[in-house]
Amino acid sequence: QVQLVESGGGSVQAGGSLRLSCAASEYRASRYCMGWFRRAPEKEREGVAHIDGAARTTYVDSVKGRFTISKDHAKGILYLQMDNLQFEDTAMYYCAASVSLTCSNEPQHYTYWGQGTQVTVSS
Repeated sequence: QVQLVESGGGSVQAGGSLRLSCAASEYRASRYCMGWFRRAPEKEREGVAHIDGAARTTYVDSVKGRFTISKDHAKGILYLQMDNLQFEDTAMYYCAASVSLTCSNEPQHYTYWGQGTQVTVSS
């Protein structure tokens, strides 16, 4: 059974950095598309970054130049390096894994989800 376990969330001041990790078990992280979504209070779930089996990446405009998504294929871990964090980045962040070689920003594209990790940025 596929399991995704996130870690690395926390509270930081604006301008700070955090690195989120998502450990995937029973899943071929090297082959398929994985991504990070977030949901802020009273807002819709938003796709943040995605990486496909060929390591091609996509980002939502608001995080371009500040966030970096990557995968450690050997360890089966997905990362999200978040730099220059802003108050608007405050949200619950979720790791998502698909069974597709290509990525999509639609949550329905992803079959497996982690439990989420909270990121809080103070201004």
